[in-house]
Amino acid sequence: MAFAEHEVLIRRDAMAVYLYLLDATNLPLWRDGIRSVKLLQGPAGTKGTVYRQMVAGRSGLSIPADLEITQARPGAEIEFQVTSGPANRTGGYYLSTESSGTRVRFALEALPEGSFGFLDRLGLLNRMVQRSVCSEVAQLDRLKDVLELQPAAQ
Repeated sequence: MAFAEHEVLIRRDAMAVYLYLLDATNLPLWRDGIRSVKLLQGPAGTKGTVYRQMVAGRSGLSIPADLEITQARPGAEIEFQVTSGPANRTGGYYLSTESSGTRVRFALEALPEGSFGFLDRLGLLNRMVQRSVCSEVAQLDRLKDVLELQPAAQ
């Protein structure tokens, strides 16, 4: 199992950040490798809602990966799991209010899937997955840039 987390302070109020993160269709605007997202099932942004992400595959083709919201606490927390696709991931966004904005922590956990023979024996598969989740959570810096460049809601 691989785990990584990263946090940033965003100069926006917690509800603005929460609502932006809750709308999974915003993911392609700040996450590399996610080409598009559409609502697949359920009311947008609630527990149980499923989104279909199209993610970049190794061959350059887009691969579907379904993402389900498993927890949504307004202004505080969004948890999700990837239920289909090339990677088994669970994670969440955890928000806390500070005087200068909102601190956002992005935590992600991944289980390597399949058997890759010599990669498994050498522990390379786990290292590859660990590198991948570290890279994914580091993209939170891009979320900060995107949100801080947008005009604040009046």
